[in-house]
Amino acid sequence: MNSDIYKNNSEGRGAVNTNKNIILSIINLATKEIAGVASLASNFGSGIRKLFSENYYEGVKVVENPDGVNVDIYFNILSGFSVSDVAHKVQQNVKNAITSMMDVKINKVNVHIMGVENKPQVEANI
Repeated sequence: MNSDIYKNNSEGRGAVNTNKNIILSIINLATKEIAGVASLASNFGSGIRKLFSENYYEGVKVVENPDGVNVDIYFNILSGFSVSDVAHKVQQNVKNAITSMMDVKINKVNVHIMGVENKPQVEANI
């Protein structure tokens, strides 16, 4: 499997070649712009996956199928936010971002909450 996704153009102009790194970057940005997402999950296991899989990058996994693309996103959530609300917003934002920027059909957007992070406390200098 290579790192490109090919789409045939219905207008007869040939194939459009899209690098998976572009899709991974779009997913990364679309996830991080949702309030309540603390960070994309990265741990020792994700580092190993990144080395041996071209479909995984910093908490994002993309699997290409003949009928579209499946996306898995692994992230940490900030405490005080509703897990279901943040998860749903991430799913919607990722799907909308990819479909509006690229001609790629999204089959699934699976979100995996890996942990909860506390908001950093700001100390007042009095």
